[in-house]
Amino acid sequence: MEYCIIDTLLGYQQFSITNVVISLFVFVLYYLLVWRPSTKSSLKMKNQAPEPAGSLPFIGHLHLMNRSSPQHVALGAMADKYGPVFTVLIGVHRALVVSSWEAAKECFTTNDKVFVSRPRQAAGKYIGYDNAMLSFASDGKYWNEIRKIMKTELLSNNRLALVRNVWESEIATSIKVLYDANWGVDRIEGAQRAPVLVEMKQWIGDLTLNMSSKMIAGRRCFGDATDQEAEKCQKGLRDFVKVLGLITLGDMIPFLAWLDLDGREREIKSAGKNLDHILSGWLEEHKAKRSLSCSTDEKDWMDLMLSVLDKNPKLNRSFDADTINKATCLGLLQGGSVWTMFTVLWAVALLVNHPHVLKKAHDELDIHVGKERQVDESDIKNLNYIQAIFKEAMRLYPVSMRLLESKEDCNVAGYHVPAGTRLIVNTWKILQRETDAIQYCSLAKVRSSGSYFEEARGTHSVVRKMRFGKWRVSKK
Repeated sequence: MEYCIIDTLLGYQQFSITNVVISLFVFVLYYLLVWRPSTKSSLKMKNQAPEPAGSLPFIGHLHLMNRSSPQHVALGAMADKYGPVFTVLIGVHRALVVSSWEAAKECFTTNDKVFVSRPRQAAGKYIGYDNAMLSFASDGKYWNEIRKIMKTELLSNNRLALVRNVWESEIATSIKVLYDANWGVDRIEGAQRAPVLVEMKQWIGDLTLNMSSKMIAGRRCFGDATDQEAEKCQKGLRDFVKVLGLITLGDMIPFLAWLDLDGREREIKSAGKNLDHILSGWLEEHKAKRSLSCSTDEKDWMDLMLSVLDKNPKLNRSFDADTINKATCLGLLQGGSVWTMFTVLWAVALLVNHPHVLKKAHDELDIHVGKERQVDESDIKNLNYIQAIFKEAMRLYPVSMRLLESKEDCNVAGYHVPAGTRLIVNTWKILQRETDAIQYCSLAKVRSSGSYFEEARGTHSVVRKMRFGKWRVSKK
């Protein structure tokens, strides 16, 4: 949403400027004479959330957003002016922007059966296997079944315990890479080490992708893989991270989707095709191994999905088994690698910029872990200060905003919300304190019990209020 539609239209070379101008002129006439008057007359009769003035045909309020700021920051600034609940036009789509935990709680408790749909977007169509991927799915029954499989089969405590050795070995391998980069493989005793520049974004991204791909498909994608297939895998996964958050012109103005004026849909299609090639190769490899082996051991999550889908034919009514398997594994790859990478990267960046906090975290590790071994999962419960650091990092930089769509009329914060309205929950704005001028982790003072931040300043209070239960999806 951070680009100028006029620049996009004029910069596209495949269509003549005359055709584009004529098409836009026809659409503007339809918008001004038919669609906009009928919409305004119906909305005036009901109590609507505040809407900023100055919306333009087709692009809505996009021009009012500061393109130099991220979307969540621009929407947060608008919330300061128009209140915690207001509406904007994102292209031709009306969206309700929620920036308070009270209104968010109402959306996901009182109106939890209303906001169950996800808007159809190019990313869901071309990357999410036509919305078979859990984060794009809108079908209540299908969403429930896949979520149940992920919770009870793939991400259960027993299953995670079985793959614990995977992330332990990957972490050890990645640390060795850092050690070798710093000291060199052929270390000379007594030699002085030279400073080495390490790209942490690359290192953390490779680590999380290797962990996820090995748990999902039993193979690494970075580091020791040098063949042509591995290079394709690496490129496909990097393109996946790049296009995951792209919003195309067609997402905002559906009747211009066929023009693909910004070229983003073509980019998403290419990334989706490459990803499907990778996942299809993994799946065929697993099928071949299962057919040649008499053993039914489920060594990774793709093996487990093959077994689960064989026992659950009901899911095949929505999508075929291969599509469900690939879409689910891609969703796990997204959650286990992309979002984890962003969270860890922000925490590391903040620690580097606040050395006094880094020093305290280092001291805590020396006390509870020591210098003779690496950190184990069982140590986490004793690392209260480091837990506080990560909670504060996630509060300052949540990974995404929630985007849903209402399937029927409802009321939020006393305002009428028509069916088809998109819901944007600005998690970043909700988690910002009113006294956020305080620097990062100045509140990371652990209480005597060692459980949370200094509650008197409100950090834990805000985060705790956001925990209003799990999603409940309506059943058809």
